[in-house]
Amino acid sequence: MTNSNKLKLFNDPIYGFIRIPSTLIFNLIEEPYFQRLRRISQMGMSYLVYPGAHHTRFHHALGSMHLMQHAIQVLRFKNVVITEEEEEGLLIAILLHDIGHGPFSHAMENSIVEGISHEHISLHFMQQLNKKFNGSLTLAIAIFQGEYHKRFLNQLVSSQLDMDRMDYLKRDSFYTGVAEGSINAERLISMLNVDANELVIEEKGIYSVEKFLMARRFMYWQVYLHKTGLVAEQLLIRILKRAKHLLVKGVQINCSEALLFFMEIRVTRNDFTPKILTKFSHLDDIDILSALKQWQYHDDVVLSKLSGMIIDRKLLTIKMKNKAITPKKLEEYIVKVKSHYGLSREDTEYFVFAGEISNRAYNTEHQNINILNKDGKLKDVAKASDHLNLKTLSKEVTKYYICYPKETI
Repeated sequence: MTNSNKLKLFNDPIYGFIRIPSTLIFNLIEEPYFQRLRRISQMGMSYLVYPGAHHTRFHHALGSMHLMQHAIQVLRFKNVVITEEEEEGLLIAILLHDIGHGPFSHAMENSIVEGISHEHISLHFMQQLNKKFNGSLTLAIAIFQGEYHKRFLNQLVSSQLDMDRMDYLKRDSFYTGVAEGSINAERLISMLNVDANELVIEEKGIYSVEKFLMARRFMYWQVYLHKTGLVAEQLLIRILKRAKHLLVKGVQINCSEALLFFMEIRVTRNDFTPKILTKFSHLDDIDILSALKQWQYHDDVVLSKLSGMIIDRKLLTIKMKNKAITPKKLEEYIVKVKSHYGLSREDTEYFVFAGEISNRAYNTEHQNINILNKDGKLKDVAKASDHLNLKTLSKEVTKYYICYPKETI
């Protein structure tokens, strides 16, 4: 490691120049674990809906760190004590918060590894880097895990009003062109304060919080849970399931060494050793896209047809409903498709399936956003706001879907 690094700035289309504040952070950015994020899409399959959505986790991590620098500056100006060591810990924690994401993000969390969240894998990466950097990440890890005594530091990294959410809303709305999702992150940050060790928003910032929550709701239903992106993600999950099924039967599957490793073995939370972490670090979007390009010509009709659907964007039809799809209705669709293609029932279920999605823009039961009134009293934003929609936003909304090949129904 050298102290004579030259690059001190990144030019970001959202914020302009992002400053790299320390040699340690510069060296962490240079690590292969982190550089891998250049090859991990921030928005998974959303580019099939929004052609501009090709930005990466690398972009997002740097943007979140930039907002954290601004937040630290604002809080210090308001006499909140944040030491230099805490500052570096905060910046490292937010920089590395998404380092555990797999290719195409959430579609992979139960396909390549089972029941292991990206946060858990991020922690593994941070612990490995901590060994390499002689314990320099110890404070960052404590903040990341919520174990540090200054609770508001963790809330800046992970809460309902953290730097992560502020950046991805602003960034994702920019790259998708969905203007309704854009937020004024600078205004929100300028309204931050700390009361009784908790992160709060000053009263004059309440309308900015309302706009933030409305933007979040809009982005989830219009972008993150868009039905086309949803069906593409579900297809990808089923493609990997099919590839694993064929491998078990002894059928040859061609793909990268890293992807084949996870196709051949079952990895659970307890199995996540440093060796498996290294293998995981070799995976990115390129492995998946390369595999799909090969698999579209595979002899197995299910694998080839599903892979071709994503490559050529000839996806299944998806219908959204307000009520759950009944077993009887699903069975009707399965019978029609089974007959049309002459498939077995097991194979038909790769092409016909139902599910549900849910979202709650604001959770009143966990990590509330509290408004600090001028008289020093705290009030939950849903109660402090005169905006009727905020109470609605705190209710979970569930939608149901059914997917099937268009030409068969």
